[in-house]
Amino acid sequence: MRDLDQKIIKFDYDKNFKNDDFYLSKSNKHIFDFLNIWPKWERNFVNVTGEKFSGKTHLMNIFLKKNKGIKFDGRYLGNDDLKKIKIYENIIIENLSSDVNEKLLYSLLNLAEQENKFIIITSVKPVVNITFDLKDLKSRAKNFILLNIEKPDDELIFAIILKNLSDRQISLDDKFIEFITKRIDRSYSKIYDFIYKIDQLSLKKKKSIDFKIIKEVLGE
Repeated sequence: MRDLDQKIIKFDYDKNFKNDDFYLSKSNKHIFDFLNIWPKWERNFVNVTGEKFSGKTHLMNIFLKKNKGIKFDGRYLGNDDLKKIKIYENIIIENLSSDVNEKLLYSLLNLAEQENKFIIITSVKPVVNITFDLKDLKSRAKNFILLNIEKPDDELIFAIILKNLSDRQISLDDKFIEFITKRIDRSYSKIYDFIYKIDQLSLKKKKSIDFKIIKEVLGE
């Protein structure tokens, strides 16, 4: 435990944390709600997009806790994976990009359609905008329901900062978090990077996080 003389945040966010501390906000609630109405979807193919650290994997893990399925990393999709999907109704392919084995992905999508399975693909870029060489795969990409995790709003930024500080056993007064929230870039990866940097700078200086440390990391 760190010897940091800082106040405990008095901020009631508990009511919005669902399933292993996934925080619901305007940025992601539409996807959480959509996944919760499974299998009453208009189409069986869904594409969840969002920048790195936006919570795509977290959402998929929540989904798999409630619904039987299997998950693959699109970067390492192999021939043996086609055999594994037979007994599952839901198939999740994460981190899809143009590096995927296109023929294998196309075969997987065909098999899923023939057997009326559900496919969820997560990616940074929408599947329909990924450059595929295989013409038939380009056509398939147009059949996905697109759900995008939006940039974090103030409420979600506050919650992410709060959770990450807590994970690092740091308590910080809400005035500091509000200060950060209003000034930090609305990027999930930059929020995580910022928390890492103020933690490291605090340790290096051997002092509690204060406005001076926060401003130094913000570049003010």
